[in-house]
Amino acid sequence: MRKSLKAKAYIYPLPVLIVGTYDENGVANAMNAAWGTVCDTAQVSICLSATHKTVKNLLKTKAFTVAIADAKNVVAADYVSVVSANDVPGKIKNTGWHAVKSNYVNAPIFEELPLILECKLISYDTDSEICIGEVINVNVDESILDTSGKIDLTKFEPIAYDCGTHGYYKLGEKVGKAFSDGLKLK
Repeated sequence: MRKSLKAKAYIYPLPVLIVGTYDENGVANAMNAAWGTVCDTAQVSICLSATHKTVKNLLKTKAFTVAIADAKNVVAADYVSVVSANDVPGKIKNTGWHAVKSNYVNAPIFEELPLILECKLISYDTDSEICIGEVINVNVDESILDTSGKIDLTKFEPIAYDCGTHGYYKLGEKVGKAFSDGLKLK
């Protein structure tokens, strides 16, 4: 039996993205954004309301970082979603995160977050509020890499947002092999 739910974009999983920028005084800022995805091999697309301090910052600097939040950082990741830098400048201090400047773009890297995309702003559409960035570099903590240098989700433990229950869930169990398992049905 199937059931109809109200119209809502139930796409699972939604990665918990932490968008980092510098303000006009060089102060690091971050916000939590669940509405984002890959839109090309080296591009990301994120829906960001123009009212966010983060958007004002990235429009000035033309750069931002996108970190994928992990299970170790769930409290701090949620904090940057419920507190605005418009109201609490320097809110990063409360997260316990340490910001260092990217070597590739004018945006912060938060050392506690294990996977960070360093992005150059391609465009921001004020009508759709879609931000598109070009990934210039991927910065990764070696603790989440396997012996061949690839990201190991069981070590990484990225979190996903459930828009139906407003919960965060840890990812990590491998259940199949892409571009291989389906060949059994050929």
